[in-house]
Amino acid sequence: MKIKEELNFESRSCCGGKTESASMVEKNTLCPVCREEGKLVKNITVKHMVIDRVKEHVGDNDYYLCMNEACSVVYYGQESDNKFGKKDVKEPIWFKIDANPKYSCYCSKVTEDQIIDAVVNKDAKNMKDIIVLTGAMKNGKCETNNPLGKCCSPIIQEAIKKGLEIKENPMQA
Repeated sequence: MKIKEELNFESRSCCGGKTESASMVEKNTLCPVCREEGKLVKNITVKHMVIDRVKEHVGDNDYYLCMNEACSVVYYGQESDNKFGKKDVKEPIWFKIDANPKYSCYCSKVTEDQIIDAVVNKDAKNMKDIIVLTGAMKNGKCETNNPLGKCCSPIIQEAIKKGLEIKENPMQA
């Protein structure tokens, strides 16, 4: 699907509070394999995430992260046929089916299981508790360490939510 969209936004992250903006762009946002919508990722993120032997193929353009948990593609280009699969990246992608370990915070190497354990067994209730108990979000280099190139707090929040659900309904875990 080719779309034209006008993006006027500001975002802040734990990576230094940078402000981003974009203007009218046309792009193909669908994964070439599964044909599902991807998330735009900066070139610098892809260059840091791929293994050395494929790094020279990244080029200068930005990429999309395929958000389909079952698809083998991780990054794909909108202006080229470049695509990088799970075997081409240094770290497992947290939402892909076979991710092991399943990181919630890539910068501090904190897994979803560690966050759930902190909630279920150590009474963590919120982000502040998780930071203290696990060390998550203490090495804020999300632009280069997180596969999305953005702050990991939404991923951590999702793990906290899972932990709270398990704690409230232990029989459903």
